[in-house]
Amino acid sequence: MLGAIAGDIIGSAYEFCNTKSTDFKFFTPESTPTDDSVLTIAVADCILYDKDYAATFKEYGRRYPYAGYGGRFLEWLGSDSLAPYNSFGNGSAMRVSPIGFAYTTLDSVMNEADRSAVVTHNHPEGIKGAQAIAASIFLAKSGESKEQILKYVEDTFGYNLHQTLNEIRPKYRFNETCQGSVPQAIIAFLESSDYEDAIRKAVSLGGDSDTLACMTGGIAHAYYKQIPDYITERVRYSLNPELLEIVDEFKEKYTLKY
Repeated sequence: MLGAIAGDIIGSAYEFCNTKSTDFKFFTPESTPTDDSVLTIAVADCILYDKDYAATFKEYGRRYPYAGYGGRFLEWLGSDSLAPYNSFGNGSAMRVSPIGFAYTTLDSVMNEADRSAVVTHNHPEGIKGAQAIAASIFLAKSGESKEQILKYVEDTFGYNLHQTLNEIRPKYRFNETCQGSVPQAIIAFLESSDYEDAIRKAVSLGGDSDTLACMTGGIAHAYYKQIPDYITERVRYSLNPELLEIVDEFKEKYTLKY
C-alpha cells in the first residue's frame, strides 16, 4: 500500500495548483500525507487487527483532524452516528488499496472492498469505485496482464477504459466522484511504463491529483512490484511513527516489496 500513500503525498502539492505536464517535481515543501494516506492506513489497521471499519475511520479522522477530509466526511466525523451517508465520492476508492494486497481471492477482495465502502459510501457508485481499484490491485499483484485487467474492469464495472490520457487531459477538471476519477486513475496505470511514470501520468491529468495518484499508485505498486528507493525514503520520513508502525506491520504480514 506504500505505492498508494506515495501517490497521495506526491499528488498533494498539485491538488490545488494543478499541472497538466508529466514534468514536475515529485516532492516540494507542500508535499504531505492527506486524508487519503490516513484512511488507507486505517483500512490496513482494520485488516491487521480485525477492527470495525466505521469506528476505526472515526478514530483516525478525529486523531488526524487536519488531513483534508471532504465536507460530508467531516460532518460524519463530527456526529455521534455510525450510519453511512450515501456518498459516491472517491473517498471509498482512495483508501481501499490494502484490501487488494491482503486478500487472496478475487471474491474475497470484492466482498471486503464492499464492506469497507458501505460504512460511509453506500451509494452503488461509491461501492463500485472501491471494488474496481481493489480488484485492479489484486489482479496486478497476481500477475495478470494490463489487457486482462482492462477487460475485467470494463466487463465488471462498465467503465470506459479505452479513452487515452491525451484525450482526457485537455478537458479534465476537479472531480471527486468515483465515476469521474476511478476510470481515469486506472487508465493512467494502463498507459504507464513503471511506477514513477504511472504517478507522473496520474498527476498530469490535473483535478483531484492526490487521490488520482493514490489510486494509480496502489495499482502500479502491485503491478511493477517495486518503488524507487528515493520515493520510499521520503514517504517514510513523511509519516509519523504511529502511522509508519501500521505500514511496516502490514508490509511484514503481507510480504510487500518496496
